[in-house]
Amino acid sequence: MPAWSPTDEIDELEQAPERRCFVVDAHEHGLRIDKLLALRCPEFSRGYFQHLLQEGAVQLAGRVLSKAAAKVRAGEPVEVELRPTAQAMAFLPEAMALQVVYEDEHLLVIDKPAGLVVHPAAGNWTGTLLNGLLAYHAAAARLPRAGIVHRLDKDTSGLLLVGKTLPACEALVRLIAQRSVHRIYVALAHGAWRGGDEIEVERWVGRDPRNRLRMAVLAPNSGGAKEARTTIRRLDAGDDYCWVGCKLHTGRTHQIRVHMTSLNHALVGDVTYGGRLLLGMQRQALHAHRLALPHPITGQALHFECALPADLAQAVENAGLHYNLDHLWQVSDT
Repeated sequence: MPAWSPTDEIDELEQAPERRCFVVDAHEHGLRIDKLLALRCPEFSRGYFQHLLQEGAVQLAGRVLSKAAAKVRAGEPVEVELRPTAQAMAFLPEAMALQVVYEDEHLLVIDKPAGLVVHPAAGNWTGTLLNGLLAYHAAAARLPRAGIVHRLDKDTSGLLLVGKTLPACEALVRLIAQRSVHRIYVALAHGAWRGGDEIEVERWVGRDPRNRLRMAVLAPNSGGAKEARTTIRRLDAGDDYCWVGCKLHTGRTHQIRVHMTSLNHALVGDVTYGGRLLLGMQRQALHAHRLALPHPITGQALHFECALPADLAQAVENAGLHYNLDHLWQVSDT
């Protein structure tokens, strides 16, 4: 059998791109076409559909649309051709040693090491998890973002979900939106813990207006601010550091890092948000430790856990604290 090439999958997609057709519902009347498409096809980004509009791949009531701001009317038929973008076709498979925690025909759970970028972007077009997934299984080339349905920051370690089929990807996106995917992190932070044993943080998060490279806690009515909620549980604490568990209820960019900073507990090593490189940490001390969800196809209850990476385990010891991972939420608590 000849070796697989990424162009094999690209040629097949070009010959028979997927088409999706639907009719605008009454409650969708007046929406922008790019927003409507992103709502109807949540496994793809709004930016992806803006690109398709520019390519003439979207029709509304039989006419080709090119403007993302075009408004739709109830009862109008929509047809979209899901073409691979030029950028996506440039992504190449790169063999890498993936730490697979779980795998079946529908789903992968990866233990992502710190330092691995999840998705290609400016400055990181190669050497990413997406590149590794393209080499790991050929079907990844047919999937949006190679099946990646959520992300971890480059320097955050731990559990990451990946769909292996389009139905699995779509189901995972729905489960995340329904908050049926439970994600539990551990973090080492600066400062003696002053709160109770467990606190709820409900502070809206959006792009920092003073520094576009950061996120920040914003007023709910601020432009771009989104509701963000994290439950934080004290695991151990000393005079200078605290060791906490964090349960995500929403999944905003940098949510735990921003919420902890807003409590005056910047994460050790998180220089973006005021943390310092101490205790041997050369990156933010944050690890996605536990994950629970119903299987996207079978509905079976799944629960995963991955050990602390060596740098974080050593930092906790250097801080004079105890792991106390038994005090974290169990799957029965989610």
